[in-house]
Amino acid sequence: MTTRKLGVVMNGVTGRMGYRQHLVRSVLAIREAGGVELADGSRVQLEPVLVGRNADKLEEIATRHGLTRWTTDLDAALGDDDLPLYFDAQLTAVREKSIIRAIDAGKHIYTEKPVAESVEGALALARHAEAAGVKNGVVHDKLYLPGLLKLKRLIDSGFFGEILSVRGEFGYWVFEGDWQAAQRPSWNYRAEDGGGIVVDMFCHWNYVLENLFGAVNAVTAKAVTHIPERVDEKGERYTATADDSAYAIFELEGGVIAQLNSSWCVRVHRDELVEFQVDGTKGSAVAGLHKCVLQPREATPKPVWNPDLAETRSYRAQWQEVPDNEDFGNGFRAQWEQFVRHVAEDAPHPYDFMAGVRGIRLAEAGLESSREGRRISLG
Repeated sequence: MTTRKLGVVMNGVTGRMGYRQHLVRSVLAIREAGGVELADGSRVQLEPVLVGRNADKLEEIATRHGLTRWTTDLDAALGDDDLPLYFDAQLTAVREKSIIRAIDAGKHIYTEKPVAESVEGALALARHAEAAGVKNGVVHDKLYLPGLLKLKRLIDSGFFGEILSVRGEFGYWVFEGDWQAAQRPSWNYRAEDGGGIVVDMFCHWNYVLENLFGAVNAVTAKAVTHIPERVDEKGERYTATADDSAYAIFELEGGVIAQLNSSWCVRVHRDELVEFQVDGTKGSAVAGLHKCVLQPREATPKPVWNPDLAETRSYRAQWQEVPDNEDFGNGFRAQWEQFVRHVAEDAPHPYDFMAGVRGIRLAEAGLESSREGRRISLG
């Protein structure tokens, strides 16, 4: 079978996510495997051109991985007809303008989230892409996690009966930067640079809830800045102007209630950095990044509240692990392959700019709820 090339403009690969997940673990991994296989057995091999503002970093990355094409001139890359696909992993504050330039150049667009800084901006991008006739997609990586794929399998099988509620815990302690370097870049904690955990995580929660349990109809949230001062990459103190924690209740269509806590100021007492507990009339499950455990109605124990006696049972031991039953690859790579098939053979890819709009809308509603101290309807 034949193999054809698909040139990709990759903007923002010097950042953590752009480099690790999208370049190394997705595009380069796809190249090493011989490309993306299409329905007819042929393959599409990706040919990346690295784009960014720092020539030294781009050259170093290209040399490290045996790549020959990189540039600091985005317009030159967009003007190359051999590069029909544009990918963006830049800071949110500069992403929107770059995507507009890519659409105007006739490129298909695949981008990290949020796709823009506001609902209005994201809607404008969606309309612009539709008018230009270019395919567009937004990263929905959490849906491809092994734990959530197992959870989806349970949902599709009818295991839960009627789903009643979802409870999620996400986060870990991000060091303040004084006595240990922070694990996240300092811009994450400056609202003026597009930072904040609501903007970052509510886009994820929207598509997870929407695709697994139902669209979000209303939100009640409280966003806070627990750590008011941090130390940046240069060792300089700065004021944290963005929220670092958020506590939210989401009302979903069909009556399901979801409670999700998101925090960079929490020490982990979980098996994984994110966990979702789903309770239904016929069973419950807890899913993380990789693992998923279940407890059916027939095997549910009978706890009795008695504060006078020490608990002797291990409640965790009463859950059964859901087997893998298949090989789960990197979720970012899986969606890259899905979008490449969408571009190459018009295969389905439902996670378009409008899906990104809905994520930003939920983030804006969460911040509005926190500011005004009230429930916000998304109807």
